[in-house]
Amino acid sequence: MEYVIILFRTLFFYILIIFIYRFMGKREVGQLGIIDLIVSILIAEIVTYALMNTDKSIAISILPAIFLMILQIIFAYISLKVPKFRKLFDGNPSVIIDNGRINFKEMLKQRYNLDDLLSQLREKNIKSIEEVEYAVLETNGKLSVFLKKDNKSYPFPLILDGKVDEDTLKKINKDKKWLSNILKKEYIELNEIFYAFYTKDNLYIITNEELL
Repeated sequence: MEYVIILFRTLFFYILIIFIYRFMGKREVGQLGIIDLIVSILIAEIVTYALMNTDKSIAISILPAIFLMILQIIFAYISLKVPKFRKLFDGNPSVIIDNGRINFKEMLKQRYNLDDLLSQLREKNIKSIEEVEYAVLETNGKLSVFLKKDNKSYPFPLILDGKVDEDTLKKINKDKKWLSNILKKEYIELNEIFYAFYTKDNLYIITNEELL
């Protein structure tokens, strides 16, 4: 009888976890943020407890699992609306190779060594660092790479939450007057912009209204 209960609980939690992750949103394991990863670990612990303790009510495990799902959805919504909250939990992407040069200072800050860099480059079939124009360590630990032959397609983050990145302006050989003229032409105020990036000689803008 105990084995039947275990099989039933396994099937039940299998369906429940599918339901929970469907509501939490579709993401690959490698794309999980810190909050998503913590929620996944806690749900795994809850399910393990429920399967090992067949004498306990199944509701003891259902309630915290559903609560974690709701909590994650709330955090995800806040992260979408409040960039500072997102930065607090997920951090920012880090430029590891900038204009063909390794940023050792940023690597040290992220505790990311040269072996890690070379390993991830090999996974992308890149033989040498000399082939890379830009490499960005994303918040999920993945490395985004832009080769020198594709450097025109690299998306330079220019505006985030209404603030201009002046270093990016210098990299693309533009100034604030150029940016101001574009915003006037589009009838957009700087404080209305959630995110803007420059690539292929064009500026792409996402306003706060588009997120609502």
